[in-house]
Amino acid sequence: MNQFKEIWAVDFEFAALSGAVPQVRCLVALEVHSGRRIRLWCDEITQLTEPPYSISSDALFVAYYASAEFGCHLSLGWALPVAVLDLFAEFRVITNGLNVPCGSGLLGALAYFGLSSIDAAEKESMRDLALRGGDYSADEREALLDYCETDVDALARLLPAMLPKIVMPYALLRGSYMKASAIMEFNGMPIDLKMLTRLREHWTEIQDTLIAEIDRDYGVYEGRTFKIARFAQWLVNHNIEWIHLPSGALDTKDDTFREMARIHPEISPLRELRASLSQMQLAELSVGKDGRNRCMLSAFRARTGRNQPSTSKFIFGSSVWLRGLMKPAEGFGIAYIDWSQQEFGVAAALSNDPLMKDAYESGDPYLAFAKQAGAVPSDATKKSHKAEREQFKACVLAVQYGMGAESLALRISQPVIRARELLHLHRETYRVFWAWSDSVVDYAMLRCKLWTTFGWEVQTGRDPNPRFLRNFLMQGNGSEMLRLACCMVADAGIKICAPVHDAILIEAPLGDLDRIIEQTKALMAEASSIVLNGFVLNSDAEIVRYPDRYSDERGVKMWETVMSILDRLDSSGSSVVHPDVHPQTTTCMTDMAPVQSYYLVGES
Repeated sequence: MNQFKEIWAVDFEFAALSGAVPQVRCLVALEVHSGRRIRLWCDEITQLTEPPYSISSDALFVAYYASAEFGCHLSLGWALPVAVLDLFAEFRVITNGLNVPCGSGLLGALAYFGLSSIDAAEKESMRDLALRGGDYSADEREALLDYCETDVDALARLLPAMLPKIVMPYALLRGSYMKASAIMEFNGMPIDLKMLTRLREHWTEIQDTLIAEIDRDYGVYEGRTFKIARFAQWLVNHNIEWIHLPSGALDTKDDTFREMARIHPEISPLRELRASLSQMQLAELSVGKDGRNRCMLSAFRARTGRNQPSTSKFIFGSSVWLRGLMKPAEGFGIAYIDWSQQEFGVAAALSNDPLMKDAYESGDPYLAFAKQAGAVPSDATKKSHKAEREQFKACVLAVQYGMGAESLALRISQPVIRARELLHLHRETYRVFWAWSDSVVDYAMLRCKLWTTFGWEVQTGRDPNPRFLRNFLMQGNGSEMLRLACCMVADAGIKICAPVHDAILIEAPLGDLDRIIEQTKALMAEASSIVLNGFVLNSDAEIVRYPDRYSDERGVKMWETVMSILDRLDSSGSSVVHPDVHPQTTTCMTDMAPVQSYYLVGES
């Protein structure tokens, strides 16, 4: 901390309509050393072309969930500070894996360290006041400024309590990611607003028609109700073995449907139908008037350190067919750039398993694994030994997911004994990896914690899960890699729109798109090398150029069905031709996990 001449604790109050950028209400800042205070209302703030506090390298910006404050900076056209300490991210590191009775918000952190705070009800009333907008009386302005100041004072009291547990170099890196996160939240993703409006206008009719048309092949709905007994009979009729709960009932969770749809593609339309009907994600998708999908990315929410944006507000959290709504503006293109087999590469690098490294660097680790295990000849190709490659690929993914032999057998539609054989071959082939993996679990059980390259830590708690611990370093370091890449790409001036598990979505003018894709891939390779001590991961790009729209191959059939229904239902009588009813097929590798909705009012 001695490197900083000034330490500024900062808090904004603001409001943001769904999908819109923040509207600033007021600002309070406190310089911790001198005690200097700044209190500004929005009309004073908008007169400034730069922050009223230092943002240079010798000043430290302190906030609680700093991307909210940086969203205000970006809305005001202000530069972002060089050095950032986000006490939310550091509180998550300190308590990750532990029970936090009062939550991870500012009030929860104060309670955890035995510090006083304002009443939660008062905080809620002030949030409502900030959200209200319109004209504010002098008393209301003063009340909001006073409330904002209480959060700044809380930051000043929380900072010394947390400092002994903060590892500063890593903390500053996490602070940098909150800048990148704010930039992505501010940029958002391009959405076909006209198509979204049409879908929303007819959504109820579309859902009823979807049931009628899609369920024709399944016969499992009664009205809008999914009947498990009918589904069980359909599975029997089609000789499909399904995952069961310990009670013996069919497991009908969406995650299970997603996994089974990978094994049995004929289930995909039913899975998409169930997701669309149950989650109503179309109504909640957070899109501003400018046609950008913006939502809170919920950085550091997952135990692995990954983002956890709302599944209903974030386009990549929605049903895969809805991703067809992403469409670059005229003259622009977008690119979804992801690391190739990221988790396999991370595992190879961390364990330093030479055979696993060779398999990754071959460009096709699944076929390489089959060759290394002696299951296919050395001159085998993806085409000549497709079936064997698919089984070994499923085995690799099963190991990454912590899947047992029974689940793997379902995935590959083979007897359990074959699944056990594949898992045994993995252990025999990659002995160095498994020795390392076993030692990771042993260490975590003995020392009660693990941490990543840049210090993202998890504590085992009272009921440790060996499967989670075995996978934590792969997931956690993959998360570190993504955060570092986002920082580097944002710093390079590339328009970065979103992080998606092991991928980055960027946007650029068509004339610059190919060059910027190559620049982004180079930065992602550099980020992987830094995290993995010189081991470089490759990346692939799925490109969408105007007038095409994004598509996921798993959702193409549903998209085409919905477009057909929409054209029939459109009551406007429009003669507009929709050339992209059959969108260009690209591939997206992941769905996001559910967590929180986008903030409506600034909170620290």
